[in-house]
Amino acid sequence: MIFTDTHTHLYSEEFDQDRNEMIQRAIDAGVSRFFVPSIDSNYTQKMYALEKQFPQNIFLMMGLHPCYVKPESYKEELTHVENELEKRKFYAIGEIGIDLFWDKTFLKQQQHAFQHQIQLAKKYKLAINIHCRDAFDEVFEVLDSEKATDLFGIFHCFAGDFGQAKKAIDLNMKLGIGGVATFKNGKIDQFLNKIDLKHIVLETDSPYLAPVPFRGKRNESSYTKLVAEKLASVYQLPIEEIARITTENSKQVFGI
Repeated sequence: MIFTDTHTHLYSEEFDQDRNEMIQRAIDAGVSRFFVPSIDSNYTQKMYALEKQFPQNIFLMMGLHPCYVKPESYKEELTHVENELEKRKFYAIGEIGIDLFWDKTFLKQQQHAFQHQIQLAKKYKLAINIHCRDAFDEVFEVLDSEKATDLFGIFHCFAGDFGQAKKAIDLNMKLGIGGVATFKNGKIDQFLNKIDLKHIVLETDSPYLAPVPFRGKRNESSYTKLVAEKLASVYQLPIEEIARITTENSKQVFGI
């Protein structure tokens, strides 16, 4: 079985004490493909170092996370994204989007950064990896304005309702399903079986959002298998089939 973690922050300070062991645990558990999102320029070199250490397993994205969009610096950060895209290969633009959970002050700047990075994805023919928190209407507004046959990607950490899921799928997005699907109040599992598995990819968002029974603790990529076990229960399929289909879906998105 090959599992794919389509969203993991392996460079996080949370892993500074045992990063190599944590990655090896995941590989031993069958999670052999890790897609690593960018959040801002401060982590770029750490991402490159990880890729160099695990070149067969780690695949990088480039982008500016909406929570790191600040009026005084976000245009410089977008220039950094553009410069890195010109230098080398990435597998997606991400994570990008809109987050209104913590602060609604910079919505206009977040919308601009999101739209600009979608246009970069089109230019480089790359997937987008969307971060959306308390902002479905705002995210869909930008996506609708940029709607195109060559726009595709993943709605990372999808936590919306069935209607929002269908709308995301109609916009060529896969749904990134992680630990929230195992939460009693997560609600996603109530309608997931109405969605064809071809639209689903696995993720952890580690070190955040650990699945049950580790909820509230540090998440790690080996827990991708726990998410897969939950989906096997929801879809009434063997876990081997969940692994196969979701990994194939990730190959469609990332091209590898």
